[in-house]
Amino acid sequence: MDELRKIDLNLLLALHALLSEKHVTRAALRLHRSQPAVSHALAQLRKHFDDPLLVRQGGGMVLTARALSLAQPLQDALSNLDSLLATPLFDPARAQRRFRLSLSDYASRIILPHLLRHLRQVAPGVDLAISQASRETMLAQLLDGELDLALGLFPELPQDITVQPLFADRFISVADRQVLPASGGMALEDWLARPHVLMAMRPDAFDEIERALAARGLQRRIALALPHWSAAVEVLAGTDLILTVASRAVGSLRQHRTLRQFTPPLAIPSFDYQQAWHNRKDTDPGHRWLRETVWACSQPGR
Repeated sequence: MDELRKIDLNLLLALHALLSEKHVTRAALRLHRSQPAVSHALAQLRKHFDDPLLVRQGGGMVLTARALSLAQPLQDALSNLDSLLATPLFDPARAQRRFRLSLSDYASRIILPHLLRHLRQVAPGVDLAISQASRETMLAQLLDGELDLALGLFPELPQDITVQPLFADRFISVADRQVLPASGGMALEDWLARPHVLMAMRPDAFDEIERALAARGLQRRIALALPHWSAAVEVLAGTDLILTVASRAVGSLRQHRTLRQFTPPLAIPSFDYQQAWHNRKDTDPGHRWLRETVWACSQPGR
């Protein structure tokens, strides 16, 4: 390291050109530098190595024994440096890698089938480890390096976390049609009077619906709080419960003939579902590929 500090990398590049070309003018052309600049570099190199390196013989110049001994180690060193500085590549077809993701069964139903089919076709050596957690826990796990990617809604972001929108969605309400007005809709007063189902990882979660209610000084009664999207729809039939949830979480209600969806009588902003990651992953080619793949597999119409 001490010897490396004594010499400029540009001098090593000049030395490589001089040893390869055995000619100052041709070395200058190769380096896109002026001839005087390369002559000056040669003088510095001669002083550093205490050797002439290039000597005149006949009509040209030849390498000294010291220069000959430097040629191959210099070539190896520059090749290794090129490899070190080159942008690493990620070949999904050859990759053997495991990514850790956290997402709800909402995202699992929408994205995972497309994602897994794609991975099995183009990246059979890529494995996924899926977990489920609250948005606060997911962000903490990203910060701690326990996760590669988290999918959800992240209205408040800590420093060093980046998010990308995947798709837009809106909220709908779902209830048993037998206890709905004939019009199929519901007035806000009646909607608030009914017991509700809360979809969240924690029963005390303050989600987008609660935010919309709080903005108007309103409250609803949560009769059931649970983290399972699929079960939330199943429990509605034959009850007076109302579920207000992202529309893509429900999908088609054809298999639930007793249920009906309707627009909530409360202005709840639509939202962008997001993927989040730590900034330390920004330049990781494999992680960049994963983010691009998740985005592509989450687009409507896939």
